[in-house]
Amino acid sequence: MNREQEIKLWINNYLGENFQWKPASADASFRRYFRVSNGNQTYILMDAPPKKESIVLFLEVANRLMEAEVKAPKIYAFDIKLGIILMDDFGPMTYLDVINKDNAAKLYSDAASSLIQIQKMISTKKMQHYDEKKLYEEMSLFVDWYLIKLKNISLAKIDLGILDKFFKFIAKKVSLQPQVFVHRDFHSRNLMFLGGTEQNPGILDFQDALVGPITYDLVSLLKDAYIECDEEFIIDQSVRYWQKAKKENLPIQNDFSKFYEDFELMGVQRHLKILGIFSRLSIRDKKNQYLDDIPLVEKYLWNTISRYKELFPLRNLLNKLIIK
Repeated sequence: MNREQEIKLWINNYLGENFQWKPASADASFRRYFRVSNGNQTYILMDAPPKKESIVLFLEVANRLMEAEVKAPKIYAFDIKLGIILMDDFGPMTYLDVINKDNAAKLYSDAASSLIQIQKMISTKKMQHYDEKKLYEEMSLFVDWYLIKLKNISLAKIDLGILDKFFKFIAKKVSLQPQVFVHRDFHSRNLMFLGGTEQNPGILDFQDALVGPITYDLVSLLKDAYIECDEEFIIDQSVRYWQKAKKENLPIQNDFSKFYEDFELMGVQRHLKILGIFSRLSIRDKKNQYLDDIPLVEKYLWNTISRYKELFPLRNLLNKLIIK
């Protein structure tokens, strides 16, 4: 019996024979998603091959999110050994599909409110930490996959030394930020639009959550690799988040300018990581569609490292290595 037959048999045992299913989406991992219908009821089935992915963390985080009373999918059934979950269907519309100049402020405000609820309500006990080592390792992807393999740049020993020192500086700096629950991919492709009468957004793809810097998810949201927001809008939404977070007594900088600098530095770490990941997805996994999203991430990175004196070492090095 192949995997598809095993999954169909499992669905049949839960829903009965009269079900239909079709692909819903795939993501950057080995997971696949199917929309399963049974009469008027629809579900999403996550297929996570156990040898490639584990569903245990997804289930654990889903429970934490439900307890925080944000819109996470209800789990109807699962099989850890088989690596499948049957859960709520939030529909086909992501934030990426629907955001426009007329609704952006409202949708981002809704997302920020959900983020604050998560940061305030979710207990981080027994969760792993987004420590300096992991932050550093993620930035190393920028060297191995973006600079060397995608850009075909030969790095001298002195260049590697500059990058190593810079990555350690960023990892140390952002790890000193207040620590909260971090989704890690809180952006437009993982936030579902539930319509005008529902609580937006529906939150997905949270299985990699850790305890980490308070600005991380806000960077994911406002400096999204898939939607470009102008700087004025990013600052405005950051101010609104910061004001709400202070009212909810979250551990946040009292001075907005210092908070925004933390936000920008966190962005540098994430942009470096994303550039490495997108390059790897193209080169190793043949998912070349991610190359289309690299220019926006490059723009975010370049704008930030050109703005702060302590980031000039990376700006100067990239200016030397990459011909504009």
